[in-house]
Amino acid sequence: MNTTPRSERLHIAIFGKRNAGKSSLINAITNQPIAIVSDMPGTTTDPVYKSMEILPLGPVVLIDTAGIDDVGELGKLRVEKTLEVLNKTDIAILVVSDIEDLTYEKQLVKLFDEKKVPRIGVLNKIDKDPNYKEKLSFLQSTLGMPFLAVSCATLKGIDELKSSLSKLVPDVGEDLRIVGDLINPGDFAVLVVPIDKAAPKGRLILPQQQTIRDILDCDAIAIVTKEYELKETIENLGKKPAIVITDSQAFLKVDADTPPDVPLTSFSILFARYKGDLVEFVEGVRKIKDLKPGDTVLIAEACTHHRQSDDIGTVKIPRWLRQIAGFDINFEWVSGYNYPKDLTKYKLIIHCGGCMITRREMLYRVELAKKQGVPITNYGLMIAYVHGILPRALKPFGIEFEY
Repeated sequence: MNTTPRSERLHIAIFGKRNAGKSSLINAITNQPIAIVSDMPGTTTDPVYKSMEILPLGPVVLIDTAGIDDVGELGKLRVEKTLEVLNKTDIAILVVSDIEDLTYEKQLVKLFDEKKVPRIGVLNKIDKDPNYKEKLSFLQSTLGMPFLAVSCATLKGIDELKSSLSKLVPDVGEDLRIVGDLINPGDFAVLVVPIDKAAPKGRLILPQQQTIRDILDCDAIAIVTKEYELKETIENLGKKPAIVITDSQAFLKVDADTPPDVPLTSFSILFARYKGDLVEFVEGVRKIKDLKPGDTVLIAEACTHHRQSDDIGTVKIPRWLRQIAGFDINFEWVSGYNYPKDLTKYKLIIHCGGCMITRREMLYRVELAKKQGVPITNYGLMIAYVHGILPRALKPFGIEFEY
């Protein structure tokens, strides 16, 4: 559990006004001094992330946020950061200790509704208030959501809170798999993993690791090879593989060396479906042909990493797009959590596979682009498109594509 990637963990964010006891609640839930606690309002500034294993929830990320009522220019920035956390929140906890003015709490509940985030309320500091049951009833009726009474000081109500959180875990469906629904037990799945200067020393990148695990979970057989050994690997298997999955940068060679009757796709396209919206990304890649000279394309990566001289995002994709378009295109880049709210200046967004962010955050990015009328696609689809391989790469998903 401790090595579960953050992007695969349940994200539980704690919201409320300054000095409501948000940091104390994190410490109480984990039974550890994770967050700094002070009587001074505004102790928490930027959101604080802590990966934990909490029974009965399993691997989670707890997020401590700044007070929604923070003031001043700096406070306004802190509040913006707090609200951005909602885009990656699977479950929200609203902490209240003072019921005199619930203006900010009502605003948060409205946002929870808009984002469709499961939520639960916590009336904190009940060890200091013998009349807390009346307040609890008032909060539930006023804010229209369930509330539990807890004391972070005595840990009263914390076990009940954990149990309630487990019941709020979003049901993503058993069919949400990386590749498992495309193969059967006993099938061979061949994974093509180039080992070049961009590959991390001594390990595989996260999408490759997760795909292997998904194959094993489905009682199928994962066979890992490099692109130059693929042809020999397939010839020596003894039976036809159910699918070949390649790193997008090796698409051309892998396409040439994979028999036409063997399904072929890429890790990035698999993650376009697993983390995002594959149908929307397919519609986005169709818009490449509509680009005009001088248009601006946004290339977005969910992680930050050291750039190589032939970096996929800053070098190869711009070169391929300019070549297929036949004219100059402007490019801008963002990485990590630095994703712009205003996308209207862009004619197309090309996003990485999103293995380092949650599915909820990736879907937020897709929805934001849709609302602003900006087409969005994915690295793997774009690379298959420019190399003329996209129809074949989409066949495993039952999607027809024509140029």
